[in-house]
Amino acid sequence: MRRCSTEDLREKQVINLCDGSCLGCPTDFEFDICDGRVLSLIIAQDGGIFGFSKCDNIVIPWCKIECFGEDTILVKILPDEFNGCICCREKHKKKGKVKF
Repeated sequence: MRRCSTEDLREKQVINLCDGSCLGCPTDFEFDICDGRVLSLIIAQDGGIFGFSKCDNIVIPWCKIECFGEDTILVKILPDEFNGCICCREKHKKKGKVKF
């Protein structure tokens, strides 16, 4: 079994396989505390960390992650899905999701 810490994940570049764009590095994660699942990776757009960003965040649902590499996390987000992955931090907090 391969293991990876959240610190290791924060150092990986997230690359969208659909267009080759680099989305940045994960700055936060969203968990479902009832069943212990990771729901999404969150990437702050201005380099903020732990949600202290004033800009919108990119929220990547776990189901969009294709694989974890040594230096990258490959995701597959189609152009028509991308707007659904950008989320205002204030709206995201109101959803009642728990972020660590």
